[in-house]
Parts: sequence; C-alpha cells; structure tokens
Amino acid sequence: MSLGPRPSSKDMIAGVGVALILIPQSMAYAELAGLPARHGLFAAALGPLAAAFFASSPYLQTGPVALTALLTLGALVPVAVPDSAEYVGFAALLALVVGIVRVLVGALRGGWISYLMSRPMLDGFASGAAILIICSQLPGVFSVEASGNGVLSRALSAILHPSDWEQASSLLAILTLLIVIGSRRLNPLVPGVLIATVVGLSFSLATDYGGPRLGDVDAGLPNLSLALPWASLPALILPGIVIALVGFAEAASISRIYATKERMRWNPDQEFIGQGAANIAAGLFGGIPVGGSFSRSSLNYLSGARTRWSGLVTGTVVFVFLPFAHLLAPLPRSVLSAIVIAAVVPLIRVRLLVSLWKTSLPQAIVGWLTFCFTIILSPHVEQAVILGILAAVAVHIWRELEPGVEFWVEGATLHVKPSGVLWFGSADFLEETVARRLALAPEAERLMIHLDGLGRIDLTGAQVLRELMDQLREGGLDVEIKGVPPHAMRILNAVMGRMD
Repeated sequence: MSLGPRPSSKDMIAGVGVALILIPQSMAYAELAGLPARHGLFAAALGPLAAAFFASSPYLQTGPVALTALLTLGALVPVAVPDSAEYVGFAALLALVVGIVRVLVGALRGGWISYLMSRPMLDGFASGAAILIICSQLPGVFSVEASGNGVLSRALSAILHPSDWEQASSLLAILTLLIVIGSRRLNPLVPGVLIATVVGLSFSLATDYGGPRLGDVDAGLPNLSLALPWASLPALILPGIVIALVGFAEAASISRIYATKERMRWNPDQEFIGQGAANIAAGLFGGIPVGGSFSRSSLNYLSGARTRWSGLVTGTVVFVFLPFAHLLAPLPRSVLSAIVIAAVVPLIRVRLLVSLWKTSLPQAIVGWLTFCFTIILSPHVEQAVILGILAAVAVHIWRELEPGVEFWVEGATLHVKPSGVLWFGSADFLEETVARRLALAPEAERLMIHLDGLGRIDLTGAQVLRELMDQLREGGLDVEIKGVPPHAMRILNAVMGRMD
C-alpha cells in the first residue's frame, strides 16, 4: 500500500523527534507490562513501520502505550511469571491476537464498533487504570523492595517506609516529573521525555549512583519467530479482544480529532487494519501489544508531519538504534518509572466523572462503576472493561424502556406524540400509557398518533402499534397515524399496509 505523497523535510524531522521520545517510553511501558525493556523497543520499531503502510490517519503515531501495557500485564499475570521467557512468548502471542482481531474488524467493515464504547465508561476505566499505573511505579520511584500481593498494597508499603527510600533515585524521579510535565505545559514541542532521559543518564554516568539501573539492554535486531505458546491461545482470546477494542478507542479519538482539524477523510476500518498490522508485526518479532499514542501523535502533528512517512521514519530510527540500546544500561530505573507516571497523569479524569453527577446520573453510575471495578479487579482490568460495557448497555436499555409520551386534546381528538425509540422493550409501555390516558378522557372520539418524534421503530413496536389501533377501532374509536418518519415507512407498510 502506498505511503501517500512524497515526504517533506517536516515529515522526516517529526519522525525523528517522535522516535527520540518513543525509545525511552517504549522501554518504560515494556517494564510496566512485565517484560524486559528490549521487547518494548522491538514493538516500537516494528509497530510504526507496519502501521505506516496501512493506516488511514497520517498523524497517528503507533507504539507501546501505557493503558495497553497495563491491559497486557492484567492478561498475562494469570498465565505466566513476569520477566520470564514464557511470559515473553505469551506477550508476543497476545500481540498477534490483538492484531488479528483488529485486522478482521477492519476487513469486515466493523470500524463502527469504535463508536459503541461510551465516554463515561472509557473515562472511568482510564482514570482507574492511571491510578493503578502510578501506584505500580511508586516502588521504582523510591527504589524500594515493596511487600504486598497487589499493586495498591505494594504502593502503600513503599510510601509508608520512607527510611528505605533511595535518596538519589527519589530526587531523579521528582526531577523527571518536573521536566516532563513542565515541558508539556511550556510547549508540546519541547521533548521533555528525551531531556529527562539524558539528564538521568548523565547523572548516572557522572556520579557514583547507587540506585537500580536499567542494566543490560542487549536488544540487537529482532528475529521473526513463530515458536509461541500456541496451546495457551484460548486463554488469550478474550483479553486480546478487549485490548483490540479498548486500545483502539484512543487511536480512533486521535485520528478523528486531527481529521476534523484538517478537514480530511478518516476511515476507521482502514485504521483498524493499520493498528492490526502493527500488532501482528510486533508479535512476530517478539514485541508487545501496541496502540496509538496521543502525546506522540500530537508531537508528530505539531512538528509539521502531514503524511504517513513520518511513522515510517519513526520506526526506522528506532530500528537503527536497536544495536546501540546497550548504551542506555546506566539509566536509573526511577527515571523510567517517572516517565510512565508523567504519561498517565492526564488520564486521571476525576473532574469529568464528578461533573457527570450533575449532567446525567445514569452515566455517572456507569463511569464510577467502571472506575471502581478497575481498581478492585486489578490486575485483571480487562474484566472491569467488560463489566463497564455491560453497565453502559444496561443503562441504555433501561432508559429506552420508557419512551417519552406527550398528550394534548383538541376538541374530541386526543393527540399522542411518543418520542425516543419504539422497540420490543418499550412497545408495551406505550400501549399501557395510551390506554391509561384514554381512560381519563372518556369524551374522546378520535385518537391521533404522531410518529414524527420517534428515532426508530422496530418490528415488534410496529406490531404492537397495529394491535393497539385494531383494539381501539373495535371499541368504536377513530384512530389515525400522522407524521410517519421516512426510516419507518417500510416496516409500517409491511405491518399495516400502505401508509402513504
């Protein structure tokens, strides 16, 4: 597939700039996912290279991201020990599952799925996941061996034992946070992650730094391998589907934002295929599941990139860097922990969730339930996503069970105007509501039903409407339908006869 117009110098500069940010981030996210840092680098090299040939958005930058890393950890912890060779194989297989699911969704033109996940659910999950990610990095920030069985208990253990904190590590982490967050607020083009990495590396080389270091990052070049734990594939299918869909939400949001800004067409089906290809490439070469990064895509866009060549350049730069990754061995691990924390802080959307109580109580319940599920079910956060989706669907169905019904009387005519959706779940409610209102208007000789306020009518709704009309006519009431919406004309014609 073509990469589009010839690259400009801005595409090249943007691609290099994103790569310099992606290198330390990918290592940090690999460790968050429970893998050695080099596997993040493999995904950071192969993911953007594959996505460049298939993606729809020229601005979207693909690679390891925090939420996908957390979902990966939650999916793999029950089946393998983090950092083990077996765990690495499971991660690669999971990336393949994610990639195949996304390619299938795109090929079957199921990109509309990306619009089905409610924002309150996603905000609740993102906020809960961000808190978990921050807690998971606190032992690394302070360079302590925290005790406890879960993320929250280990974070609490690290906080409650300040005497065990490694002073230089803690100060480096704080400095990293200040640099990354401060540069983001100063100007998105300032490479805060790169600056913090260089500062941390320089400090480690120039002093007798005694805290934990990144250590051996003998990445070398990735090898194509199909020697994966195929027997355990069934255990990864559901988590892979969850990661494929939830992880795509961020990529879809990024692509839509920039497509709107530039007044250009964006194809979610093609983007699913692009993101799927990126994950398949990452999985085949020992990487981890990848997704679209908002911060790196923003840097890409603001740097002037306008074609998918920038993503190709990003992947190429990371690939060329792989043989030299060992140069980062002295990097303090607390710097990587702080980079992860700085990346997920914007994902904490508690203010948005609080505001939902004022705007929509049902949606607030969905958001906060998902938030609580995410915290409680850690590390199995994919289960929280499923429960959040079910809660959102349940709220939607519950709200659609009772359509709005407006009544008014003109002379001997009772007018009825339902609004919302007339479907098998709400049809009986409409029938009962009309019957009760007619009982209060014995003088009515005629019933006029206005359907122009309905957004949709399904077969059951049309049949119940027909039965109601027949019963009322048998009782001596004149019944007429007005304002049949065009989308309902076919089904009403089939159930009631010609309506025009």
